[in-house]
Amino acid sequence: QVQLVESGGGLVQAGGSLRLSCAASGRTFSSYAMGWFRQAPGKEREFVTAINWNGGNTYYADSVKGRFTISRDNAKNTVYLQMNSLKPEDTAVYYCAADVSRMYSNYLRKKVNEYGYWGQGTQVTVSS
Repeated sequence: QVQLVESGGGLVQAGGSLRLSCAASGRTFSSYAMGWFRQAPGKEREFVTAINWNGGNTYYADSVKGRFTISRDNAKNTVYLQMNSLKPEDTAVYYCAADVSRMYSNYLRKKVNEYGYWGQGTQVTVSS
């Protein structure tokens, strides 16, 4: 079992920044990949970014590439999402997710149904 708790969401003006955190507990955090997804009202949940077990491999959706950065601190069992140059279209509930299907793998999954554990989400609202 893995428990995930997101924090750091809020209201920010366009062009601003936020840093989301996701604290994990349960299975050995340092052994599995993590991802961030988001879901805007009336839309399907979509992939944002993912990071492998040791932070050596990352992948970003085109919509956030160059603006968002994912990182992890395995000593703190936490994954982060630094969001810069925010746009109104980034408004959504952001979820972190854990992929425990492969241990110590560099493979990064991008589909919702490929992640087995999810946090409760944190709201990010970007005003224009």
